[in-house]
Amino acid sequence: MSTLSGIQLIEKSGFSSAGPKSGVVLIGGALLAMWVLELADLLLLGGALDAYGIRPRSVDGLEGIVLSPFLHGGLAHLANNSVPFVVFGLLVFLDGLRNFVVTTLLSLVVGGLGVWLVGAPNTVHIGASGVVFGYLGYLLLRGYFSRSVGAILLSLLLVVLYGGALWGLLPIQTGVSWTAHLFGFLGGGLSAYLLRRRGPRSLRPREA
Repeated sequence: MSTLSGIQLIEKSGFSSAGPKSGVVLIGGALLAMWVLELADLLLLGGALDAYGIRPRSVDGLEGIVLSPFLHGGLAHLANNSVPFVVFGLLVFLDGLRNFVVTTLLSLVVGGLGVWLVGAPNTVHIGASGVVFGYLGYLLLRGYFSRSVGAILLSLLLVVLYGGALWGLLPIQTGVSWTAHLFGFLGGGLSAYLLRRRGPRSLRPREA
């Protein structure tokens, strides 16, 4: 199924009619799952779950594309991702559940495959920051693609408040998966492009 066909299926299913409370439940549930898994990993498993992250160019490491956002390298790592995950996720959800689902999936797939293809060898990549940067990419670029005044103003506000986070797209900090940030951001930008709202085309009269 193509991405555009998937979007049309979501529209027909009525997902886009979900209210803000659904976003709180969905995002809050995902965040709760992250915390429960991390606490269980630290207290009961000795960090063994971290091995299920994305391992570049390893067939077994492909499962990390789905699992890695729920795995973190400690409580500090998870705490740093929690607030932007909720804030950006809810802002994306305000565009409708359809947009939230598509943006989340593209951030996961594009971000995860990007890490798997070009990530450093003999490394394991874990954390929700790829999805977080995917949400940020969507929010920053949707104004450009949709030409919406409200979306453009929100993009500018986010640049002012969170522009410093964009340094995370570059390989300047040791031990941080900049590839997850970069490709997650690109996945979110792709979602903004695919979900852009276009106004009606102006009709030009032609002489017969």
